[in-house]
Amino acid sequence: VQLQACGGGFVQAGGFLRLSCAASGLTFSGYCMGWFRQAPGKEREAVATIGWSSSVTYYADSVKGRFTISRDNAKNTVYLQMNSLKPEDTAVYYCAADKVLLFPANRAHYWGKGTLVTVSS
Repeated sequence: VQLQACGGGFVQAGGFLRLSCAASGLTFSGYCMGWFRQAPGKEREAVATIGWSSSVTYYADSVKGRFTISRDNAKNTVYLQMNSLKPEDTAVYYCAADKVLLFPANRAHYWGKGTLVTVSS
């Protein structure tokens, strides 16, 4: 199984980024997908998760109203649209997959390599 995340970068506060994570080696439509992040000196935390059919989503309180998780099962890809970015959103963002993701638990069966998001003030 491979989860390939991309879309990170450097952005000023108030800006936006869209992360993508392409999955291979698994039946994508049968897996919950999630985005997690780890800021310098902090533990990894759940940001958002989405169920198999996109009907169920969960968000951390810190990103509600600013971030949107979505998926395209035809493209085996999950997205994280991040708007109104804040310096505290600076972190390495990881996508993950599992049959069940119990938000906000920081556990998943498959993890991708992270993509760095840096938000300047």
